[in-house]
Amino acid sequence: MSTTRPKRKRKKRKNKKNITQILFIGCLVIIVLAIAWQLIPARGSVSVLNITNKKTALVAKPEISVDLLDPNPYSRPQTKLEKVNGIVIHYVANPGTSAKSNRDYFNGLKDSHATYASSHFVIDKDGTILQAIPTSEVAYASNSRNSDTIAIECCHYDDTGQFTADTYNSLVELTAYLCGKYNLKKDDIIRHYDVTGKLCPIYYVKHEDKWEEFKNDVFDYIEKNGTDQ
Repeated sequence: MSTTRPKRKRKKRKNKKNITQILFIGCLVIIVLAIAWQLIPARGSVSVLNITNKKTALVAKPEISVDLLDPNPYSRPQTKLEKVNGIVIHYVANPGTSAKSNRDYFNGLKDSHATYASSHFVIDKDGTILQAIPTSEVAYASNSRNSDTIAIECCHYDDTGQFTADTYNSLVELTAYLCGKYNLKKDDIIRHYDVTGKLCPIYYVKHEDKWEEFKNDVFDYIEKNGTDQ
């Protein structure tokens, strides 16, 4: 009996070692398969890695009328905009007014000292785009996001704040152009409301579906009209 017991022990140890190795290899296979599954996109989708690394295509610059504000502490401080991380959409909240009249109001703050306010662009009801602040400078439009965003104000006819088709189309083109220029993604397009909770632009605060539609229209425009950087 003394000659058979050691053999049984060695056999048991060997079997236990084999089972441990099999379990270890099985775990490795499961881990590898799990990682591979995460990296393979579903049919018809785009890899997350590709979305992250892909640059936004460039589109042609729309026609812009430039009428810069006079340098002053109340509406054009000439503070350098270090980096553009987003585009903020606003409405002027003055039904029936024009892009020029809103631009002139901003410019008049140098004399009235009534408040601090301005915008890089103002889009009129007929779709005319007016630039009041260089995109290399800060505008007083979006509170805590003044330092890293470009502001676009839009004119409208009534208190609903709904833009005309011409205003909307120019806004899509201008936003698409800026997204391409600064390599911004869809989530980098925000409302004033998203910064402070202010109901601006009011129509797109009350109609979330239309806001999502606008952002989709911007990137549909880029896809149809964009060129690789």
